[in-house]
Amino acid sequence: MRTATLGPKQRAESLAAMAERELDVLVVGGGVVGAGTALDAATRGLNTGIVEARDWASGTSSRSSKLVHGGLRYLEMLDFALVREALKERGLLLERLAPHLVKPVPFLYPLQHQGWERLYAGSGVALYDVMSMARGHGRGLPAHRHLSRRQALRVAPALRKDALVGAIQYYDAQMDDARYVATLVRTAVSYGAKAANRARVTGFLREGERVVGARVLDVEGGGEYEVHAQQVVNATGVWTDDTQAMVGERGQFHVRASKGIHLVVPKDRIHSTTGLILRTEKSVLFVIPWGRHWIIGTTDTDWDLDKAHPAASSADIDYLLNHVNSVLAVPLSRDDVQGVYAGLRPLLAGESDATSKLSREHTVAHPAPGLVVVAGGKYTTYRVMAKDAVDEAVHGLDMRVAECVTEDIPLLGAEGYRAMWNARARIAARTGIHVARVEHLLNRYGSMADELLDLIAADPALGEPLAAADDYLRAEVVYAASHEGARHLDDVLTRRTRISIETFDRGTRSAREAAELMAPVLGWDKDQIEREVEHYEKRVEAERESQLQPDDLTADAARLGAPDIVPL
Repeated sequence: MRTATLGPKQRAESLAAMAERELDVLVVGGGVVGAGTALDAATRGLNTGIVEARDWASGTSSRSSKLVHGGLRYLEMLDFALVREALKERGLLLERLAPHLVKPVPFLYPLQHQGWERLYAGSGVALYDVMSMARGHGRGLPAHRHLSRRQALRVAPALRKDALVGAIQYYDAQMDDARYVATLVRTAVSYGAKAANRARVTGFLREGERVVGARVLDVEGGGEYEVHAQQVVNATGVWTDDTQAMVGERGQFHVRASKGIHLVVPKDRIHSTTGLILRTEKSVLFVIPWGRHWIIGTTDTDWDLDKAHPAASSADIDYLLNHVNSVLAVPLSRDDVQGVYAGLRPLLAGESDATSKLSREHTVAHPAPGLVVVAGGKYTTYRVMAKDAVDEAVHGLDMRVAECVTEDIPLLGAEGYRAMWNARARIAARTGIHVARVEHLLNRYGSMADELLDLIAADPALGEPLAAADDYLRAEVVYAASHEGARHLDDVLTRRTRISIETFDRGTRSAREAAELMAPVLGWDKDQIEREVEHYEKRVEAERESQLQPDDLTADAARLGAPDIVPL
């Protein structure tokens, strides 16, 4: 299997190919579910295309808690089927499909009551471990363990002594969600799918009642294409209702958006060797290890404003700080916050007025001939959602189609990753790159790290770190534009890397260097470089302003003060 690229040439060729010959399946939406659907369809031998209006994973799929988990709190809701399904997927991702991208992460659950709480919480965590092992994919994670208060404070000295009487430590997993989606799209392309981001569906093609394709606008080049397909899959997440409206009907269910915000703080602000999970009055709060940082989140509030750029208000930030500070010996302040991001969960409406109680189950429907809709669910179970969507689409195809095989299809970079990891010291000696940098590349690109090392061998200057974001090499910016579909500076600083949330300047000091590295790949002149940098700076300014506002309405208005680099 060849390693696919998502460069400018491939994008242009994909758009032309999708318009030239009828597809079996056209997927609308480039988040994790859409990308997973494209991979599922392509690996069944179907002629597949996928289009995304903005950047890959630019919506919900780049703004999650970065966790791959069974959903411990769903056990409390007695939703055993969802937990069982998610734990199986967690195991598959850790062990077989993406070991380079999905990693174990420990969490400490502080106990605040003697006796009954340890029995109650311990029984839940024990069941969680047993269900994981029963699926045959849980052996890669350590079992949970009970800790006394003294033992808990040893692994998490940051906790206040009066905030716990003991603790339980258990394991889940995490990933970089946006990087995962970009790799998923590349894997689909490697199996023959055609893929184009910045390609917006403006309407559906109809023959009578039947949907037979979509009109697709090339947002970058301005051309419009008619893409014909036997089946169209709407996988647009929180935009599901908007996409359905183009068909002239809302569909059989309604998708409601719930906003969740996260804070990113430096590692040294919280002295702990483990993540934390804390109970709140509404849900749970995570403190998640993230490289040289912690991610703190999340909130869970209804959102009916701009879907493309959900804004975090001052009240949201205070909510998270107040809750995490309730257990920390040294409280965090606003000055400790390096980054803030907000995302929207697509929840199936109609079951409860409170978004935190809405189901994370997914639904697949066939509201019109030729059109399949998939919505709801959670990141961890994207592969199951994709399978169900393609299974539904197959009913409308006039051919025999193979069963789903994605349970056995590793993502690009997975094959050979463990062997390269074992040889990382030798790779470092051979290339002259520090072993810590080699490890960084392997954990972001897997065995495809060789492609970055080749770039550095051809131009040693690319082996240097970015001046204002030294966690990342200059080669990664070039590679993002040439291989990973990055079309704009925003794509690189917020999704291909996480510079926008991992530096106190939010990436503004790296903007010009990154734009100049991207320019030769994307054919930018000096004027375009200036536009990209100016747009990014305005985006950061608008986000900072929104985070000072007291509520959602004013925060949304402030965030919309910075227009997109490509108006949609």
